Amino acid sequence: MWHVPAMLDLDAMRAAAVVVEGAHDFRAFQAAGSVTRSPERTVFSSRLDALGDAVTYEIAGDGFLRQMVRNIVGSLVEIGRGRRPVEWMRSILAGRDRRQAGPTAPPQGLTLVSVDYASRLPRSRE
Repeated sequence: MWHVPAMLDLDAMRAAAVVVEGAHDFRAFQAAGSVTRSPERTVFSSRLDALGDAVTYEIAGDGFLRQMVRNIVGSLVEIGRGRRPVEWMRSILAGRDRRQAGPTAPPQGLTLVSVDYASRLPRSRE
């Protein structure tokens, strides 16, 4: 877990999380200095949930850039702390500049739940 010693505006964070859904150029959320063929990815779902004092973030997509999820979470926390408005998430995506996004969240608590290659494999012609 990542302990954030602040009250977070979960409604604002939820609204911002939905902004990253869809096909986008995510270069603003990739690790500085990363090299990739294309920074374009599709996020199928991006959801925030709370149970007591614990907040979970779940994201599903067709692939992720290096530190993309950690950088999205860092930006969501900035919004949750009230340091940035929800609309900031849109401007980060549009700006495509890593320096404009929030800090990188620490890796503690980050869990890869599953990988599904089946949807990417060509179907058999039997």
